[in-house]
Amino acid sequence: MNIIEVKNLIKKFGNELIAVDDVSFDVQRGEIFAFLGPNGAGKSTTIKMLTTLLHPTGGSIRLNDHDPAREADAVRHSFGIVFQDPSLDDELTAYENMEFHGVLYSVPKATRRERIEQLLKFVELWDRKDDLVKQFSGGMKRRLEIARGLLHHPKILFLDEPTLGLDPQTRNHMWNYLKELNTKEGITIFFTTHYMEEADRIAQRIAIIDHGKIIASGTPEELKSQAGKETLEEAFLSFTGKTIREESGGGLDSMRQHRRMWTRR
Repeated sequence: MNIIEVKNLIKKFGNELIAVDDVSFDVQRGEIFAFLGPNGAGKSTTIKMLTTLLHPTGGSIRLNDHDPAREADAVRHSFGIVFQDPSLDDELTAYENMEFHGVLYSVPKATRRERIEQLLKFVELWDRKDDLVKQFSGGMKRRLEIARGLLHHPKILFLDEPTLGLDPQTRNHMWNYLKELNTKEGITIFFTTHYMEEADRIAQRIAIIDHGKIIASGTPEELKSQAGKETLEEAFLSFTGKTIREESGGGLDSMRQHRRMWTRR
């Protein structure tokens, strides 16, 4: 059963730029799904449409059986998100960041306090709950962002390059948390990454987007077979070419984007 269905999705900016061009794909409930592409390929624009931050020019999206363009609140309650850029308030404690998020999502107070304790213990930050986030390492901040994204019991967790800049030990630790959550709670995980070995090891299925179009999809083994390559990185380069791409600047823009979801209500 699909939890995300995207059909013939289009996003135009002005009269000339087509950032997403007739894209179709689906994500099964409980799946770990990787959405890959070079810089400027259309990944972040697609994610912004999935998460109510942009309206499509054409096509349709169903997320947990809701339309992000028409049922924004229902969609927002269906997902959690860890942004590419830092989105925590450094001047608040870990607990206060969690509490603020729970209030935004209207999680009842008793449930909110219980869930905060459970998740901070899960990501091994309960003993640092009263410390200001500005004192945390990059890995600790990522773990806190994951805990925060799970606070309201989402069906889907979006992760936009969640391990960017993390050392291998922290990356491995973080994915162990996420795979355990996927197994125990059946949470669907939708992630982007530029680490091909990470996608190969973690994702059950992958879609590759380039120049606004889906150019390949399948399991990691299927993609390697389609390209006739031994590694996913080699397959990715075969599909997308070796030309260096410019940074698009389209990453989900930290705390401003997170709050913007809710100031539109």
